[in-house]
Amino acid sequence: MTTPTKYSVPRQPLGLAVLPVLALVGLLYVNVQVFASSDNQIPLVFATAFAAAVAVWFGGCTWEQLEKGIVQSIGTALQASLILLVVGMLIAAWVQAGVVPQLIVYGLELITPGAFLVTACLVCCVVSLATGSSWTTAGTVGVALIGVGGALGLDLAMVAGAVVSGSYFGDKMSPLSDTTNLAPAMAGATLVEHVRHMVYTVTPALAISLALYAFLGGSAHGGDAALDRVAAVIATLESHFTLTPWLLAPPLAVLGLIAARAPALPALLGGTLLAVVIGLATQPAGFTLAALASYVGGLYGGFSIDLLSAVPVGAEYDVQRAAAETVQSLLDGRGGMKSMLGTIALIFCAMSFGGVMERSGMLEAIAKGLLRVVRGTGSLVAATIVSCLGVNVLAADQYMAIVVPGRMFRRAFLERRLHVKNLSRALEDSGTVTSALIPWNTCGAQMTIVLGVATGLYWKYAFLNLLCPIVSIVYGFTGITMTRITDAEARAQLGEDEPPPKS
Repeated sequence: MTTPTKYSVPRQPLGLAVLPVLALVGLLYVNVQVFASSDNQIPLVFATAFAAAVAVWFGGCTWEQLEKGIVQSIGTALQASLILLVVGMLIAAWVQAGVVPQLIVYGLELITPGAFLVTACLVCCVVSLATGSSWTTAGTVGVALIGVGGALGLDLAMVAGAVVSGSYFGDKMSPLSDTTNLAPAMAGATLVEHVRHMVYTVTPALAISLALYAFLGGSAHGGDAALDRVAAVIATLESHFTLTPWLLAPPLAVLGLIAARAPALPALLGGTLLAVVIGLATQPAGFTLAALASYVGGLYGGFSIDLLSAVPVGAEYDVQRAAAETVQSLLDGRGGMKSMLGTIALIFCAMSFGGVMERSGMLEAIAKGLLRVVRGTGSLVAATIVSCLGVNVLAADQYMAIVVPGRMFRRAFLERRLHVKNLSRALEDSGTVTSALIPWNTCGAQMTIVLGVATGLYWKYAFLNLLCPIVSIVYGFTGITMTRITDAEARAQLGEDEPPPKS
């Protein structure tokens, strides 16, 4: 983490400072609701241009100052961007080598009718950890689980809630997730310390969620035909990949390196290379030049597979074809450096907006307005959680719910001598997981589309998504797991010569 350069931040009135934020919210609303687009890079570019115009015309800033702010802001996200590129390579290698298929099979084998809600949540936890994507998990395994739950006669709102909870567990905790990389980049923490610190909030949230699902689920009977569809998915994976416990070596190696506090980039790259070697040794293509070339191509362009062309058309093949469609949706086009370029572009655009807001003093004006109600650590964490939720509601975008509060509250956490990993955890405990609870948010809309259950019906059963913000706020007020830093560490990260004010 780099030490920020000292510069004079002009003081701006709150009324002027909120104008770019309102413009951003409006542009994102039009993009999502009117144009039905989830690509928010262009609205961010125009919002940045508007913020710069306001800062120059009314805020007493020069373009040179703002440009330096943009460059410095993007610089803070470069490490996360590099990690995302390696994550893209890792996902492609893990899919082609059979690591992800092996983990999915282990997850699907957990399904038991007698405790379906619990196992559905756990299956989605396993798959989302393996893929790093809540959308992919819900849109593939989640859809299958909805079908099984319907055949078992369960309330589909409960099933959808369990799917969403498990899907966002991995979205929040997996080093392969873009939000898991984005949150520490905004706060100034490292990926490793961020993931380790989130364990304290997600563990009780998941334990309580599973207990509630066990209570609600009870015992279910029947549904053999639906369970046959799950068995067909497992059979499809086993027919196209050689599955062996050796495939667990890459994820175990990555987890071991992270637990040993190894830097994220070497750990992820090591897991990528190990998967390629094991894949060449175990998969049907063998250790050939053509297979190696396929891995190299996939590391950039992503993994590609065509299962449907091999399945005959006819009613007797419906189950087999449905399984092939599920597996292809889950694996085809996954990973590769190329798949991360859109997310990196979004990060750069968001950081450009944040850089203009920060260097012009408008971000500080907004933060001071919000911090007027903050009296201690608990209220600071609560203000962060509520701000993330508010951005999810107003901007309808999960990434902005991490970026904007992350830039606003970083100084406040440091001034109270709180480690920035406390901030990055709060960002994920709210910004990431609450996005799926809002019907007009891109995440809530996506869950409704793929699961076929309205957000207004499943949100009250998405227990992990509801509990993570609550646990985080409780920790803030009680001081549990709230790591502190020294005055010298705070001053170094703030770029100040004098001690910050004490809480």
